[in-house]
Amino acid sequence: MIQNLKQLRKKAGISQQALAEKIGVSQQSINKYENHNIEPDIQTLVRLADFFNTSVDYLVGHASVERAGQAPQEQPSVIRVGTSPMTPGQILIDMWQKIHEIEPDMKIQLVPFENTPENAKEILNHLGQNIDIVAGVYDEKSLKLWKCVGMFLSDEPVRCAVSVYHRLAQKEKLQITDLYGETFMMIHRGWNENTDCLRSDLIQNHPEIRIEDFDFFSLSVFNQCENSNSLLMCIDNWSNTHPLLKVLPVEWNYTMKFGLLHAPKPSLEVKIFLKAVQQVAKNPDLTNNNRKV
Repeated sequence: MIQNLKQLRKKAGISQQALAEKIGVSQQSINKYENHNIEPDIQTLVRLADFFNTSVDYLVGHASVERAGQAPQEQPSVIRVGTSPMTPGQILIDMWQKIHEIEPDMKIQLVPFENTPENAKEILNHLGQNIDIVAGVYDEKSLKLWKCVGMFLSDEPVRCAVSVYHRLAQKEKLQITDLYGETFMMIHRGWNENTDCLRSDLIQNHPEIRIEDFDFFSLSVFNQCENSNSLLMCIDNWSNTHPLLKVLPVEWNYTMKFGLLHAPKPSLEVKIFLKAVQQVAKNPDLTNNNRKV
């Protein structure tokens, strides 16, 4: 008879109905499993074990004594967060104190990686193997390309990065006419649907702005911006990428989705972590620096 289903479900913060939909049974069946009224067939047991990233033996109680005996020696759950200049982990560090209050046994490990197109795609295609979560910008098209899922945190305004020696660096906010006569570096068309809309707007309505394409966000692009005295599309999360660049808001309403990228079928620990992040993100005042997400 199944023993630990209710405990696992509640720890994961998922309802009977949601769990039923995930594994292809009715909510009434989940309720009966938890109340020991009926037993699931072996295929359903396997799907439940896969969903909760545990064993069938543990679900049916065969491993309960062994688990209890080992519990005091178990290591805290460690969530591996991939970091690079374009995918900084600072947002999770800012939230960490409150996340830790919700899940005191949870820890994070920052895993730096080289931000090249090939390496980034390989990591995102295989989240859950060596890295569990990456914080970054995305849209629905990119999620399909990367074969991962995005947990939305915020709509990040598209900003403009300028050299601290540029004439515009003296301003606190830019009007779109401030960009006239300047070279504005933009990621290539097709990378993000929202930046594609910005590009079309600039081409159609502001031909005085020269657009220069680049293929991939990397440190070399930030170096090129500073060295050439050009302007670079940016978001606040990248403000510390280059010490000689200043990130300024612009008088337009274009944004990019920002969130946590994770595997389509994350482990139970990652699900618990994501739920805690959502709790903190829904109340910006909970974060250490009151950052609005």
